[in-house]
Amino acid sequence: MTVTTRFAPSPTGHLHVGNIRTALHNWLLARQAGGRFLLRIDDTDAERSREDYVAAIRADLAWLGLDHDGEERQSARFGVYEAQFARLEAAGRVYPCWETPQELELKRKVRLGRGLPPIYDRAALALSAQEKAAKLAAGEKPHWRFLLDHASPIAWDDGIRGPQRFDAAQMSDPVVCRADGSWLYMLPSVIDDVDMGVTDILRGEDHVSNTAAQVQMFEALGAPVPRFAHEALLVGTEGKLSKRLGSLGAAHFRESGIEPHALVALLARLGTSDPVDPALDVEALAASFALAHFGRAPARFDDAELERINAAVVHALPFAEVAARLPAGMDAAAWEAIRPNLARVSEAADWWRVVTGPIAPPACDAETRAYLAQAADAIEAGEWGDDPWHALTGTLKAATGRKGKALFLPLRQALTGRDHGPDMGALLPLIGREAAVARLRAAGSADQSPR
Repeated sequence: MTVTTRFAPSPTGHLHVGNIRTALHNWLLARQAGGRFLLRIDDTDAERSREDYVAAIRADLAWLGLDHDGEERQSARFGVYEAQFARLEAAGRVYPCWETPQELELKRKVRLGRGLPPIYDRAALALSAQEKAAKLAAGEKPHWRFLLDHASPIAWDDGIRGPQRFDAAQMSDPVVCRADGSWLYMLPSVIDDVDMGVTDILRGEDHVSNTAAQVQMFEALGAPVPRFAHEALLVGTEGKLSKRLGSLGAAHFRESGIEPHALVALLARLGTSDPVDPALDVEALAASFALAHFGRAPARFDDAELERINAAVVHALPFAEVAARLPAGMDAAAWEAIRPNLARVSEAADWWRVVTGPIAPPACDAETRAYLAQAADAIEAGEWGDDPWHALTGTLKAATGRKGKALFLPLRQALTGRDHGPDMGALLPLIGREAAVARLRAAGSADQSPR
């Protein structure tokens, strides 16, 4: 059987970091097995679903490199749902209910007051045919519930949580269709999973109780029950569920300069016992993906860790992959020189301005100005070879006796306007002989205008 997973977002907003992690893990699970990863747009909520969100979901997955092997839209499958619903109605597995939300809330409170679980009491099942007909004749439209089988225990071996057992008698019969005819999540999702051949469902642990009800829906439809796994939800560094995590979407990461592979590298391992390794490509991540490595503890999302991973990814990016994002005139040699000092590709523009100038010369005392003027003389008098930096510092060390910081720092400050940065051996050839002399002269003179 071909392993088939799916990602089923609702287009009522942008994907957030938790959604992205779910999509990625399903993608990795499918790719590891040489299977299929499907995208399903759960757009049954016509009022809140928007096409721009659908487009954004596709764009976010493409940015992350999560290609899919097929796409379905629930809004195009209402006829399928109605047909399967009719089968369940004929089999007595769905039934109409007329309680208002206020009545249901009162029932819940009464049961809680009696020390009973706050589940639906199935009062609608006691209505006679005449009572139902009277309500329909009066224009009262029912909502519909799926009838759980109290005689059958619900059990599955969860890929992360291990053996799971639920007593159907301690659960409410879930509402599957509203009074206005619109569908809720539970039943259409099962019908789609059956039709799409989904074999493995990997999602958050907040869906465990949904899974218990859906297991019986699969069985009622005469379909095999997929393998289920429920992973721990994300928490922030403060150790609590954070509303902020719900607002961190792909657009946020893109706009802040995070590389897609950095986010993939972190989220691929988040919640597992495996170390995060930004050097691993997606094939290696997929090959090492294992549900057995997931723990039950909440998965901690750390911005500082993402920043560290992003810098490591940037430091390994070849020129060909970033050329279109670099400032005009910046070539492969410049990228190789500047890359180790970047946390984001966008920072390359700042260092390129250091190379191309102008820069403001540092304020210097008289002794330092004389030293920098001597450095300019040395460049003009010497050969500008393949390694002008070491030639220059070697000459100055022999002539002045300076070494260490006293030798190097004034030169770096005069040539770049910075106290630190890329290796000067790689940077000085990019600045060029003429500009280097001009900058050293400017720093060594009383007139310190930018050069």
